[in-house]
Amino acid sequence: MQQRKKSSKKVTSWEVLGKQLAEFRRVAGLTQGQLAERAQVGEDTVSSVEQGRRRLQADLAERLDTILETKQALSTAVSTIPTHERFPLFVQDFIEHEQRAITLLSYENHLIPGLLQTPEYARAVFNNSYPPIPAQEVEESAQARIDRQQILSSGKPPMMSFIIEESVLQRHLGDPEAMRRQIEHLRACADLPFLSLQIMPTDTDAHAGLAGPLVLLETPEHDHLAYIEGQYKGVMVEDPDEVSMFQQKYGMLRAQALTPHKTKALLDTLLGVT
Repeated sequence: MQQRKKSSKKVTSWEVLGKQLAEFRRVAGLTQGQLAERAQVGEDTVSSVEQGRRRLQADLAERLDTILETKQALSTAVSTIPTHERFPLFVQDFIEHEQRAITLLSYENHLIPGLLQTPEYARAVFNNSYPPIPAQEVEESAQARIDRQQILSSGKPPMMSFIIEESVLQRHLGDPEAMRRQIEHLRACADLPFLSLQIMPTDTDAHAGLAGPLVLLETPEHDHLAYIEGQYKGVMVEDPDEVSMFQQKYGMLRAQALTPHKTKALLDTLLGVT
C-alpha cells in the first residue's frame, strides 16, 4: 500500500488569505452574497476563496480591494504567494521536491510531461479540464507549469530521463501546427546533455508501465521518492521498499523503449526531417 510520512495538516497561504478576505468582508459589513454580487461572481466563489479551497485570481483580488477599500492588500498578497502554492494542494509537495531534485525520472502515457510542454500545449491541456475552468485560471495554470521549466536552464540542472508513449505524439491537443511545435520542442530537448528522452513504441509486445504514469526523484540529501498521480489525486511514496519496486519498473521501461538515438530519429521522421 502506498504510504506517506505522517505529519500535521499544512496550512496554505490560500487558507490564510481566505481568512483575511473573510475578515475584510465582515469589517465592511457585507455578507458573502452581497460581496459576490458587487464583485460579479457567484456566492460559492467567495465562499470557496474564504475557505482556502479556491485560489484567489489576480483580477478578482483587484476588484475586491476596490470594493472593500483594502488598499491593494489582497492583490499584494496574491502576488507574493510562494511559487509551489500556485499549484493544487495535492501536488505541492511534489513540486517542491522537483525543483530541488538532483535526479528526475518520468514515465508518461497520456500527455507530454509538464517539464517538456510548450505554452500552447499546456493551455490545450488545461482547456480540456472538466468541469471547465475559467480562461484566467487556464492562463495562470499554464504559466505556472511553464515556470517550473526553469530547472532546465538552471546552472546545475538535475539528470533527467523521460519515457513517453508514442501514442501521446499522435494525440493532437490543439491545432496541428501547435502539435508540430510541441514535437519540435521535444526534439530540441532530446539534445540537452543532461536529458535522456525515449519513446515507448505502440507496437511493443512487452510493457512494464501499464499501471500508469510514474515519477522518481532523488533529493540533494539522496533520499529516493516516487510520485504517482491520477484523477486530481497525487501520492508521494517514501517507503524504501515501494520506491525500489518503482525503480525496478522504470529500469525495465527504459530497456523496453526506443533508445535515445532511435527516439531522435522517430521525432525527425514525424517532423519530415531527413
